[in-house]
Amino acid sequence: MAQPESPVVEVEVVYAEPRRAIAKLFRLASPATVAHALEAAAAAVEFSGIDIAHAAVGVFGKLVGPERILDEGDRVEIYRALAADPKAARRARANQARRVRSHPQQSPAKR
Repeated sequence: MAQPESPVVEVEVVYAEPRRAIAKLFRLASPATVAHALEAAAAAVEFSGIDIAHAAVGVFGKLVGPERILDEGDRVEIYRALAADPKAARRARANQARRVRSHPQQSPAKR
């Protein structure tokens, strides 16, 4: 007698870079966790070169741990590290704007 097929859950794993985005659907045995989805993504060629093991992850924009159980249709998001601290980047832009305003370029003297 054949064993009944185990239920599956379909989830999407996504990762975005400045110039490209990766999105792939995975069918995982239920109950599936974020860790299971990340293992499947790590084995997929589309996600090669991405440091999945050390990345923060979330489901629909909310940070979650690897033990979180996934529901049908969940979107697992792999977050990349920020290139710069947002506060420090804004502070540097503001300082640059202040320097430009306080030292406007002198126009050449007319001869």
